[in-house]
Amino acid sequence: MKKEHVLHCQFSAWYPLFRGVTIKRDDPPTHSQPDSDDEAEEIQWSDDENTATLTAPEFPEFATQVQEAINSLGGSVFPKLNWSAPRDAYWIAMNSSLKCKTLSDIFLLFKSSDFITRDFTQPFIHCTDDSPDPCIEYELVLRKWCELIPGAEFRCFVKENKLIGISQRDYTQYYDHISKQKEEICRCIQDFFKKHIQYKFLDEDFVFDIYRDSRGKVWLIDFNPFGEVTDSLLFTWEELISENNLNGDFSEVDAQEQDSPAFRCTNSEVTVQPSPYLSYRLPKDFVDLSTGEDAHKLIDFLKLKRNQQEDD
Repeated sequence: MKKEHVLHCQFSAWYPLFRGVTIKRDDPPTHSQPDSDDEAEEIQWSDDENTATLTAPEFPEFATQVQEAINSLGGSVFPKLNWSAPRDAYWIAMNSSLKCKTLSDIFLLFKSSDFITRDFTQPFIHCTDDSPDPCIEYELVLRKWCELIPGAEFRCFVKENKLIGISQRDYTQYYDHISKQKEEICRCIQDFFKKHIQYKFLDEDFVFDIYRDSRGKVWLIDFNPFGEVTDSLLFTWEELISENNLNGDFSEVDAQEQDSPAFRCTNSEVTVQPSPYLSYRLPKDFVDLSTGEDAHKLIDFLKLKRNQQEDD
């Protein structure tokens, strides 16, 4: 995966090519960076020369334009940056949803999201090329809010402009209708891919998400890079890159045709799992301790427990 592949998956890069088959969006203006620290941070000095009161910056024009954009889309929007939406922060919102009606709703989700932080700080984290990081103009993307059923969302993997795999997006839950309609779902997605996506995206290898509504119509939701930065869901990246065992134990559609993609879904309620976003509700220190990702924190924790035992 190269940096240009990541850039091609920015919303503004692909939306003009596929606006007819995806959900409507609006374009609030991007807010330029302040020219100096004085503009970004207003300091109000008190009578005590040793203390100062910091006032949060305000952008009244930007806030007004964003609210106008929200109103033009029906009053409720789904927010995201160039690549990511704050899916990991939905729990902090008053409505436990990504549905936003004001700029304050958007700010709350964005500042609480690790996904948004990664867009700002590590957009090219898994890229293999050593070229300098390109300059990025960050965008606030507002899309018309639609009540989407998680069981109707699917992630599709494309290699060399060939659809090689389809995965249930909400793989932590079992949906009976997917098991019963798997062949029809697979056929609808294949038809949509061949008609609207194939040879039209900027790269040969990519991932795209779709939504199939109750009428059987397929809608494009988003594009993602073909690589580890994108969740492979019920596949592994080793399988997708090598194309080995794609129609193995988890396959739900017999590959009767050579071009038929592997289709994977949660087969029964026995395999239901907790939401992968639950860990984002916990302090990062707790998560690192439970997973062993930070050895230093684990060592400190064990030392603390040993000292407590010695004191007892």
